[in-house]
Amino acid sequence: MIKQKTRGRSGGFYSISAILYGVGFLSIAIAIAVAMKFLEAEKLHSSFASSQLFSQHLISFANLLLISSAVLYACHLWITARAVGQLASGMATMGAMGVTVALLIRWLGTNSVHPTGHIPFSNLYDVTALFSAATVVIYLAMEKVYRTRAAGAFVMPIVVAAILLESLLLSDDSAGPGHLAPALKSYWVHAHILSNIIGYGAFAIAASLGIMYWFKEWKERGFKTHSFAIRSFPDLERIDRLMCETITLGFLAYTVGTILGVGWSYDKSGEFWSWTRTEISALIVWSVYLAYFYGRYMYRWRGKWTASLALIGFGVSVFCFAGMNLFLNGRHA
Repeated sequence: MIKQKTRGRSGGFYSISAILYGVGFLSIAIAIAVAMKFLEAEKLHSSFASSQLFSQHLISFANLLLISSAVLYACHLWITARAVGQLASGMATMGAMGVTVALLIRWLGTNSVHPTGHIPFSNLYDVTALFSAATVVIYLAMEKVYRTRAAGAFVMPIVVAAILLESLLLSDDSAGPGHLAPALKSYWVHAHILSNIIGYGAFAIAASLGIMYWFKEWKERGFKTHSFAIRSFPDLERIDRLMCETITLGFLAYTVGTILGVGWSYDKSGEFWSWTRTEISALIVWSVYLAYFYGRYMYRWRGKWTASLALIGFGVSVFCFAGMNLFLNGRHA
């Protein structure tokens, strides 16, 4: 009995070590590949162009880590080994750090070399990359505080969807740093975009928790679901509470971002509100989440009602975040 137990531990140890060594070699390979791409860019392009090319390659490698993390989070619903969950969290952390560093490189490249340099918020590619990083960072903080690693299987697919949008923009040659109009080169705009992106990231996590709530609720009502995977979910009351907390964070950040946008509008044109499509879309998003709080605290909405509102609110947010830029010739973050 003792020998069998020892053998089992040894096998587990070596399997975990193999995974960790694999991740280590992968990280080294990525670092070498990034360095080679950077050196190649240095030879073929100017300093400005090479920094932008390097940042795009770094974002691509970081996105591979985020996609791998999404797969591992999904596997962790069935494979409950702690190492799988830790590996998923670790790859998500490295991916978010990689995207953040790449955006900083794009910023430094435009500001130190280009005469009209600016923080890289000039196109949908940059903003989408920032959204994916912000969503992962907020989720990882929630995972650390509330021990909700199972939620990663629902949050990371949204990040993967953002990565797919980035890939489309990259193939469409829409990822290059554009030139901002003088009116957009304002600290009001920078703070407005950052606040809104934090809000969108929190709304994405709340929607993921809403989907998680529905799966758990269907299981408890007797519908056929993967019971082994759902067993790792938090209870319904806890999921509902986490939804409320993430929506609260998103609503506060989005409110601050909207106020900053109003301040920038006044600074630019002397008007607080012009009823443009961008302003109307922001008001719609804000109103949907205001309705969430109104229903929750005035009518005691809980559970399915709030989960549905979280999904509806994020759907509206996605339309305003991407739809305004892609389909309606608007500019909105």
